[in-house]
Amino acid sequence: MDFEFTEAQKMLRATIREFVEKELPKDFVRKWDSDPNMTWLPEEIHRKAVALGFTAMHVPVEYGGMGGDLIDDVILSEEVSRRSAAASFGLHSGMFVRLIHTYGNEKQKNEYLPKLAKGQTGFCIGLTEPGGGTDLLGALKTTAVPDGDDFIVNGQKTYITGAHISPFTCALVITDKDAPKKSKATSLLFIDLKSPGVDIRPLHKISMHGAGSNEVYFTDVKVPKANLLGELNKGFSQLTTLLNPERILCAADTVGIAQGAYEEALEYAKTRTAFGKPIGQFQVLQHWLADMWIEIELSRLITYKAAWQFSNNEPCWMEAAAAKTFAADTAVKVTTNAMEIFAGSGLMVETDIQRYFRDARQFVFAPISNEMARNFIGELMGLPRSF
Repeated sequence: MDFEFTEAQKMLRATIREFVEKELPKDFVRKWDSDPNMTWLPEEIHRKAVALGFTAMHVPVEYGGMGGDLIDDVILSEEVSRRSAAASFGLHSGMFVRLIHTYGNEKQKNEYLPKLAKGQTGFCIGLTEPGGGTDLLGALKTTAVPDGDDFIVNGQKTYITGAHISPFTCALVITDKDAPKKSKATSLLFIDLKSPGVDIRPLHKISMHGAGSNEVYFTDVKVPKANLLGELNKGFSQLTTLLNPERILCAADTVGIAQGAYEEALEYAKTRTAFGKPIGQFQVLQHWLADMWIEIELSRLITYKAAWQFSNNEPCWMEAAAAKTFAADTAVKVTTNAMEIFAGSGLMVETDIQRYFRDARQFVFAPISNEMARNFIGELMGLPRSF
């Protein structure tokens, strides 16, 4: 049993850490988070990330990428999220790459994958609708009706991260309204977000200010049938094959958030004094900090185990769900205790800890709620389905 990174992975982690320290200094991230006009990774920083190969590492070599695996993606997500989870979202196109590489035809692969590797394009995933998130199929109402060589799309998506800066979305739509089950009625379509009939409206949230989310409205939007990804009416089943890497990467983001908050709290406990001594000398704070380290380490272990299993084509359904759930819960606990260690100063927007505290909150219900993830684990244990 070997827990050591390969030499290439060690170099990757060192390169990312250097990039974060140089290009994402704390004072810049504070400014970025507080500026309502900065809702995505700035272009100049993105260009530097592209030059280092961050956007190419999960693209297959034959399409101009580096052919990395999910462990590489996890390293990127964790290390960047130690400073800013919003920046991690801005750098990551791994889910889009996997969708296109797994289900795209050769024309789609040749058109999109090299551009993704070079950072020349991006995508957002259009799944969630106003009627529900975890109950994706139950809430789905967006339709794509055949019309000659096109589909006509009508509907609404919400909480779509990056729609305001993406040229395309890959949207889940109903393509067979008469199918007995919605799971057999959906397809994935590439939709040009500059098309007539598309309306994108920003949403304002308390977390992840640097990774803007949006409502997207489709009104009689004409989409060529050639933009179908994969098979007609197989969209939902295609998406399920990407659930594990999505959950593992979200776990990596929350490990990074928790690690960043822990480091801030530890340093503050060493330097802040009360009653004539550092507050880190008080036993209750020592126990909090010890528990932070323990639970972050356990979160990291299950996350990298799941990533290793996925990268080696081993089943990891339970491990991926467990990693997402435990790491998200840990991030909330760690950032809550870190805020209490900082006390009143933690409430100030000039500190980083309040941002970690806010950013951690969304991961307990996105991309799947921790409650539903636990239901899923129970079902895999052989227990009756609870929903």
